[in-house]
Amino acid sequence: MSRSSGKKRRATLPLVGIVAVVALSRWRLLTSIWRRLPLRSVSAKAAVAIDQTVGWHRLPVPFGLATLVGLRIKMREKNFYDTSHLPTIAPSQTAAGQVSTRYLTARSPDGTDNDLSQPAMGSAGTRFGRNVPLDHAYPGSDLLEPNPRTISRTLMTRETFEPATTINLLVASWIQFMVRDWISHGKSPKESPFELPLQQDDPWPVRPMRILRTPPDPTRPPGNDGGPPTYINHETHWWDGSQIYGSNTAHQAIVRSGEQGKLRVDADGFPVTVPFSSPEHPAKVPGFWVGLAMMQTLFTREHNAICDRFRAEYPSWSDDELFDHARLVNTALLAKIHTVEWTPAIISHPTTRIALRANWFGLQGERLAKAFGRLSGSEVFSGIPGSETDHFGVPYSLTEEFVAVYRMHPLIPDDFTFRSVTDDTSIQERTFPELAGPNALVVLGQVPMADLFYSFGIAHPGAVQLHNFPRALQTFERPDKILVDLAATDILRMRELGVPRYNEFRTLIQRRPVKSFEELTDNPVWTEELRQVYDGDIDRVDLMVGMFAEPRPKGFGFSDTAFRIFILMASRRLNSDRFFTIDFTPQVYTQVGLDWIENNSMTSVLLRHFPALAPSLRNVENAFAPWTRTAA
Repeated sequence: MSRSSGKKRRATLPLVGIVAVVALSRWRLLTSIWRRLPLRSVSAKAAVAIDQTVGWHRLPVPFGLATLVGLRIKMREKNFYDTSHLPTIAPSQTAAGQVSTRYLTARSPDGTDNDLSQPAMGSAGTRFGRNVPLDHAYPGSDLLEPNPRTISRTLMTRETFEPATTINLLVASWIQFMVRDWISHGKSPKESPFELPLQQDDPWPVRPMRILRTPPDPTRPPGNDGGPPTYINHETHWWDGSQIYGSNTAHQAIVRSGEQGKLRVDADGFPVTVPFSSPEHPAKVPGFWVGLAMMQTLFTREHNAICDRFRAEYPSWSDDELFDHARLVNTALLAKIHTVEWTPAIISHPTTRIALRANWFGLQGERLAKAFGRLSGSEVFSGIPGSETDHFGVPYSLTEEFVAVYRMHPLIPDDFTFRSVTDDTSIQERTFPELAGPNALVVLGQVPMADLFYSFGIAHPGAVQLHNFPRALQTFERPDKILVDLAATDILRMRELGVPRYNEFRTLIQRRPVKSFEELTDNPVWTEELRQVYDGDIDRVDLMVGMFAEPRPKGFGFSDTAFRIFILMASRRLNSDRFFTIDFTPQVYTQVGLDWIENNSMTSVLLRHFPALAPSLRNVENAFAPWTRTAA
């Protein structure tokens, strides 16, 4: 930009501000009327009808945005269901208690005290909620039909890797990193597993195939109490960085250094946790791999960098004060990156790019937000951060349906090539099992972290579709030596947890059910495969299978059906959290902290800790889009 054009842009900002203030007065009047008239409900019904008839993604952007807003209103009315009221042998999840003074302005280790009127809400050890009515949340009598192993072999197996070419492999690392913050059903008991019969030509080494069950809810009384099964989240339900900081005081004590608010890192900058001899070491927990370790390392270092900034500004602060403020800022930065970078990258439709960024900045946009702050109390106009806390009449929790739509294992390739960020030369090639569990530590010791990030930045993940499930994950040995077919496990897990099958699910989230296999997918080969596996009954199709089969809107890396839960829950996680709403203030975060959140992105975080990545990121607008390859 020339110097004169820069002056012109600065000169227009006051004019933009005047226009915004005038518009704001009218906006407040309109939103006040909107909240009080039945027009709001009527518009939501109209949005559902338009979407079911035309499809939001086929509309011009302004009308598509209005339709998405209407769909969200309707789903907020129809798709939040509380399970905490079901019979329990534990203390009430909504009982008020004594709140520590410290946690009035800081996140607690276990997620308690976020909602001060209901301190247990969203904490570790509380139940998952539902996005479907509870009478639709029972597991069916046909848990093993069709056989999940048959579905895995027939519909999921990857013969040829199908890449998602508009995004890079960091997308896969990131979403697992996020999931580790949000959800865990805990360790499955090894007693009484599901037993799946196998076809004669099935190469599985043990017959029958055994799949471990989800741990039962220890807060439910024994016997049939008339309600659907419930399950416990062992992580906090909040978006609070628990994949870094832990979900209890014991874990937090392990990762904290006890000095300057910082987290423990070794001489090479890697997070320090329990000794490797411990079964709780991250590398021995199922799901650990290089991609996850990269993100954990990056944002552990980011926490410590934030501590350095706070310590320079507030030299008298204690270790706890530095830690608490750095955690708030680091966590909010994670939420911002997910909201305005990761999600718009993987669902890069023109309408959703605006809609998702509006969750953070509002329709006023980032530029006005930076120049003038919030111009309205409305989340639509000025974004959710800094707005009023809202649970929409239902105690906050993550849901089993939210868990279901995040089962995106096709993102993972089977084969990886690591290259030098300096000149793009090949360093080594690995298969996924060579990057997982304790093997990941070997790779982390051999390949510099900057080269790992560069290699992921120039590579593509897999498309989330049928016949693209990683073969390595269909016969995968966990660190505890248990052999799993993760595709079959994902199918059975959804059934076990009472997540409705595809057509019923669509109906319950305001979508029309499909009437035929031809309507489900535009791939004629898949049509016949689906028809054979499900014996011609479209209503038996599993949710994951349907989501992987259906055509996707332009720019989408996953299904429109999954996106409906995103419409609802992406904002819900912000709306219900006081640290993103009423306490997203300088009084709690400090202005230094808010400035850090505002002025940083995934790109700036990467460059702060790995400046060698600058040439490959120079012309990249979104760090989750493909990077520029370097050359000698």
